[in-house]
Amino acid sequence: MPETARHETEAFAETGEALAARLVEMTVEDVRRALDGGTVTAEALARAFLDRIDRYNPRYNALIVMNPQAIAEARAIDARRAAGETLGPLAGVPVVIKDTMDMAGLPSTGGWHFLCAASGGVDLIPATDAPVTARMREAGCVILGKTNVPVLSHTGSHANDSWAGPTLNPAAPDRIPGGSSAGTATAVAASLAVLGLAEETGGSIQNPASAQGLVGIKPSFGLVPNAGVMPLAGSTRDVVGPIARCVRDAALTLDALAGYSAADPKTVAGIGKRPAGGYTAGLTADALAGKRLGLYGPGWRDLPLSQEAAALYGRAQDELTAAGATLVPDPFADTGFSALAEPTPGLVYFDARGFESAPFDLQLYLERMGPDVALRSFAALAEATRGEDAFAPGGVLHPITNLRQLAPCLADPARPPDLSDFLAAREAYLALFDRVMDAHGLDALVFPQMRAELPPLHGPGTLLETTVCEINIAGLPGVTLPAGAYASGSPFNLIFVGRMWSEGDLLACAYAYEQATHHRRAPTLDA
Repeated sequence: MPETARHETEAFAETGEALAARLVEMTVEDVRRALDGGTVTAEALARAFLDRIDRYNPRYNALIVMNPQAIAEARAIDARRAAGETLGPLAGVPVVIKDTMDMAGLPSTGGWHFLCAASGGVDLIPATDAPVTARMREAGCVILGKTNVPVLSHTGSHANDSWAGPTLNPAAPDRIPGGSSAGTATAVAASLAVLGLAEETGGSIQNPASAQGLVGIKPSFGLVPNAGVMPLAGSTRDVVGPIARCVRDAALTLDALAGYSAADPKTVAGIGKRPAGGYTAGLTADALAGKRLGLYGPGWRDLPLSQEAAALYGRAQDELTAAGATLVPDPFADTGFSALAEPTPGLVYFDARGFESAPFDLQLYLERMGPDVALRSFAALAEATRGEDAFAPGGVLHPITNLRQLAPCLADPARPPDLSDFLAAREAYLALFDRVMDAHGLDALVFPQMRAELPPLHGPGTLLETTVCEINIAGLPGVTLPAGAYASGSPFNLIFVGRMWSEGDLLACAYAYEQATHHRRAPTLDA
C-alpha cells in the first residue's frame, strides 16, 4: 500500500474508533455540536450506531426490524445541511421506535409470531406512517429500526414471550427490563440510539425507563397522537412518549411529538396546552426552588415500599429539599383516593378499566393500515391467531374479560364501545386529584416509581410500581428519571406526576433534580 494511502486509512480508522467511543451516552446536544462543527456527518453517525447495533444487539435483543433506508435518510440530512437549510435540533439524530408504531413498508408485529412472516405468520405492512413516526421523520431524525415488545404489549415487565425472544436490561441483565417498551428502553440504555419512542397503556413508558435508569415522559392523554400505533386501549388510555438518557433530550422529543393531528381527533384537547417556547423553555437548574411536592403514602396507594426503596426515597427527599423544594407527606391521606382503584383479578394490582375498547380500537387500527394489509379486521386477526386466542383462558388478554363492557365489544368490534364505567372512573380520579392538589397548594407529586427492586428476568415476579393505572386511567402526565440504584445495581427512579397538560412543569422539576444529582450511570455491556 502506498505510504500516503496507508496514512489516510489509519487516520480514518482512528476517526472511526474515536466516533464509536463518543456514542456512549451521546445526547442531542452532542450530535448537534458534531454535525454543526463539521467533525462528523449524519451518515457517518448512523453507520457508527449501526455498527454498535451489530456488535451488541445480538445479546441484548433491543431491535427486531431494521430500517433499510436509514443510511439514505442520513445522507438526505447531510445534503440539506450542505445546501444551507436551517435544520431543527433533532435533524440527523439516530433514533428507534417501538415495534407497534406503524412505519410505511416495515412490519408491525406486536411481538406475536402470528404477525411475523419470519416466524410462520403474516406480516402486517402499513401503507402509511403513524403520525408520531411521520413527526420524527419531519424533525429530521434517522430512524434506525423498530424495537422488541411482548405479545400485544400485554405486560409492563418484560418481552419474554416475543417471537424475537427476550430483551435484556443493560443495567441489570439478570433482571426484568420493564415493558412493554422493553426494546426501546434497552436500545437507549445501551446507547444503540440517542433516544427512542415508547407507548404506554399501563406503565409501558414509565416502567422500562425506570427499570433501566432512564428518563421517560408519559404524556397527558390526547397531547400526542396515537393513531397508527397498535392499540390496547387507544380510545381511553394509550399514549406515546419519549425515552431518553437525559431530561433535555426527552423534552426536545416531546416538542416534536405533541400537538393536534387530523388523523387523531382526540388531540384537539391538547390545543393551547403546550408551553410557550416549547418543553425546554423551563429547564433551569433552580426550577425546584419554592416548589411544593406531595410524597407517596397509603393515601395514594396502600402498599408499602421495600426497606431499601424507602431508604433510597429518603435520600431523594433530602436532595429535593436541598434544591429548595418543600415536601408534603401523603397529601391523599383520608381522601378516599386509594379506594377508587378496582384491581383486576389475576393481575398484580392492575386496574384494567379502559381496556373495554380493545376490539374496537384494533378494528380501527387494522382499517387504517390500508387496503392491502394482510389482516383488515378484528375478525380476521382473531381467526389468524385462534391458536392462541388472546381473550380465552390462558390468553394474554384474558384477565380483562372481567370488565363487564368488554363482551359486547368482542361481539361487535365495529360498534363503538360502552365506556361509561371507564369514564366515571376517570372523572372521579381527576376531580379528587385536583381537589388534593388545590388543598395542599401542590405543584407536583414526587414518588419512587417502583416500590421494590426489579425481580429476576425469568420467573413470576413483576415490576412493582406506584403510579400505573392511577395516572393511566386519569390521563395524567408523569416524568420518571434516575435517582440512584439498589445495592444490587438495579436502578431506582423517581417519577414526577402533575395535573393534565403540566408536562412543562414536570420536566422543569426533573431537570433541576437531574442537574443537582447526576444519578444516571452508563451500563457496562457484554458483546
